[in-house]
Amino acid sequence: MGAREPGDLMKTHALINTFMILDQALTCTEMPVSPSLYQDLDAQFDGFKSCVLISEYQFEEDWDTWEMHPKGDEVLYLLEGEATLCFFLDGKEREMAFSTPGSAVKVPAGTWHTARTSVPCRILFITPGEGTQNAPAPVG
Repeated sequence: MGAREPGDLMKTHALINTFMILDQALTCTEMPVSPSLYQDLDAQFDGFKSCVLISEYQFEEDWDTWEMHPKGDEVLYLLEGEATLCFFLDGKEREMAFSTPGSAVKVPAGTWHTARTSVPCRILFITPGEGTQNAPAPVG
């Protein structure tokens, strides 16, 4: 194997535009954000089996849907702004303020969740992607 240039090994990315995926072997792959991103991830990573998505989103309004990740806990890290996280637990919707930049929240596997915000916020997500479900309202 030949010598590699530093530029071949390390590049910086804005996570808002290029997500990173850790696969089963903990190899990191960069994926540009596109309208077909989630379909591409499922195709390239066998339904996202045992993969973790590292992404950043900026929100200026409430999330469109609820989501749930059955194969592992999700970590949300607040970069800036604030939001109200909503969880569906024991048949009831519960809310939690997410308002201190630099704080993190663990969303347990199988927990339906969404967020509401009236001010811009940016959140870093570390998501076990396999089997992720989205719905207009919590299922179950």
